[in-house]
Formats: sequence, structure tokens, C-alpha cells
Amino acid sequence: MAARLGHTIKATLFQVHSIAGLVLALLLALIALTGAVMSFEDEIVDHLNAGIMHVAPREMPALMPDELVARLKAGQDLGAVSAVTLSSDPAATVRVRFARDEQGTRPTSLYVDPYDAHVLGSPRGEEFFATVRRLHRWLLIPGDAKGWGRQITGVVAIGLIVMLVSGLVLRWPRRASSVKMWLKPNLGLSGRGLHRSLHAVIGTWVLPVYLVMALTGLWYAFDWYKDGVVWLLARPEVSAARMQPKMSAKPPRAAGHPEQARPIGFDQAWTTFQREEGGRFSRALLTLPAGPGTAIRIRSWAKGMTLEATRDEFRIDAVTGQLVSAERYVDKTFGEKTIAAIYDIHRGAILGWPGKLAFMIAAGLMPLFLVTGILLYLSRRKLRRPAQPPLGQLVPGE
Repeated sequence: MAARLGHTIKATLFQVHSIAGLVLALLLALIALTGAVMSFEDEIVDHLNAGIMHVAPREMPALMPDELVARLKAGQDLGAVSAVTLSSDPAATVRVRFARDEQGTRPTSLYVDPYDAHVLGSPRGEEFFATVRRLHRWLLIPGDAKGWGRQITGVVAIGLIVMLVSGLVLRWPRRASSVKMWLKPNLGLSGRGLHRSLHAVIGTWVLPVYLVMALTGLWYAFDWYKDGVVWLLARPEVSAARMQPKMSAKPPRAAGHPEQARPIGFDQAWTTFQREEGGRFSRALLTLPAGPGTAIRIRSWAKGMTLEATRDEFRIDAVTGQLVSAERYVDKTFGEKTIAAIYDIHRGAILGWPGKLAFMIAAGLMPLFLVTGILLYLSRRKLRRPAQPPLGQLVPGE
């Protein structure tokens, strides 16, 4: 009875595994390959733009952000500036980013000399990786994060988890302690046997990586999943703050124009940030509010910190220069640091360049499971097809 029940469960899991694989195979391969392309994006972009990311340091002080933006936009229509990246290194250039236009297109960013606002050039590779990123996250479906692409990639991630769990159960050998059974493919086989060995053994190799990718990928797909992770890992007060809708102060109205909001700049927030941080930071990303608020978000990384997770985050009122909030990485609990590191965990960067390389290779292997899975499916259909009797042996009525 127990054996029959076990056989029924495995047969059901096999059907689930096969159907999920056939339905999601192409999307999984697409998402995995685009992720592999982005694995070393930072290193590639830095190498491509090495000539415009630095200038010769000068004795004169660097321009304040608002003056730099004003000089940059003087005499040329570049669109609305949305963010600037500044550095404590006197030889580092300033990166200026622009808001989307009415058609939803974001102009390419610019590297600018911090001393005279001279344009050094646009970052090579930026548009390419931006397109790959939109394909990876949202499948290029209109609306980006607000469109259906986000939910589709989330469903694909759930499907991958189902396939990983069902595949592990189906693959569980009678001699579970045999390392050779788990990790060594039988390359002496051919045809269906070889396809099955490659599919199962290499799938075992990459299973932990795929599971991490899928679980962290869900963070970007579903708000309910993100809220659940925050509730589980963060302190109650942090969790409660994240769950509440973000409120931002309304900007003061210009005198004589009660319905017109006064434009805001970076200088007040930048001055307050420098006073708070001194020389401890390496680079800082200042982002203007997308809505009507006046709080500028500043993300900063300390010297020697390269991971995205290790940033501090400040919100500073652009009009008064008042510090609204400060969230420092060193003050976070282990769970909150884990939440901050979701992106670095997702791409393997938490383990340094070897981790990124391992995750890139694992992602690049996804088409192997597409090919071997389809070949195994076709061979099963061929085996199940009833053999046709030779025509010479047919009798009347057949």
C-alpha cells in the first residue's frame, strides 16, 4: 500500500514537473540568459567608460550640484535632471541622470567634469544593459514595473521553485548517501540515457543557485512576498514603517503663485549630507522626489564598500536642509541586512566575484535543461506510441 502511494505521488510530481517545464521553458531560458549577461555589468561598464570617469584634480573647489546642473543645461535642452552621483574623490566625475520624458523614454545619462560642468560623454553600454534589464525583469512589456511583466516573471519564479522541489524528489536515489550517484553524470550513455543523466545531475549541481535566484527574484515580483519577508526578518517598528504608505511633505508655494510649486534643487540636501557624513563616504547618489514632496533621497556608500547592500540612506528636506531620516547599514539587525542584500544575494555578489561567476555559469546553463527536457519529452511520446504492424501482415478488416 505504501509503495503504491509513493508511486502515485511520484507519478503526479512527474506530471507537474513535465508540464511546468514545457510551459515555462522558453521564459526561464530568456530570464536566465539575460541575468547571466548582467552578472558583470558594473565591471564591464566601468571598463568601457574608464576614459570619462576621471579627471585631473584641481586646486579649485568642485561646483555645487545646482550650479553644475545650471551650467550643464545652459543653452541646451537636456530634459529634467532626476539624480546626480557625487564622489569624495576629487578625480571622480559627476554622473547626471535624467527623468523620463512625456513618451516614457529616459535620456541617456552624462558624465560631467565636477569643476566646470564640461560634458565628458555618455556612458557606453548603458542603453544596452538597460534594455537587457527590462527584458530580464519585465519581458519588455509596456508599463515596466507597473505592467504585467512583473507578475509574469514572478509566476515563472514560482514555477521554477515547483520544478526544483519536484525534480529533487523524483531524483532521490535509493542510495542517497552516494556522492557519485548525485554528482557524476554518466557520459558513457547515449540518446535518452545521456539526456536524462545530464538533466538530472547538472540540475543537482545548480539546484541551490536556482533556488536562491527564484526566492530572491520573488522580492521584485510581488508586494505580498516583499511584505512577508520584511515582517519575518525586520524589527517590528521597521516592518510597520515599511507597510505604511509613504508620505512626503508638500513643497512650499511660490509667493504670488499659490498653485505653482517652487522648484527644488540639490544644494541644501548636499550640504546637510556632507555635514553629517564628513569624509566617511565614497560616493553618494542624490535623487529628487518623483512626486510633489521636497525630501531628497541620498544613498551613500562608505569607502571600500562595493556591495549594493552596504549603503546608508538619508532623506533630507531640499528646502530647509533638515534631516528627515537616516538609515545606516551598521545599525541594522542581521535580518535587516539580509533584506538590504537581496539584490546582491540574487546575483551572487554577496560571495564576491567567485559568487557572481558561479551564478552566471548556472544561469547560462538554463538552456541545457530546456533542450534535454524537450528531448526527454519527445522520446517518452515515441516510446508510448503503439507499434504499427507491418502492412504485409494486415488482414481484412484491419
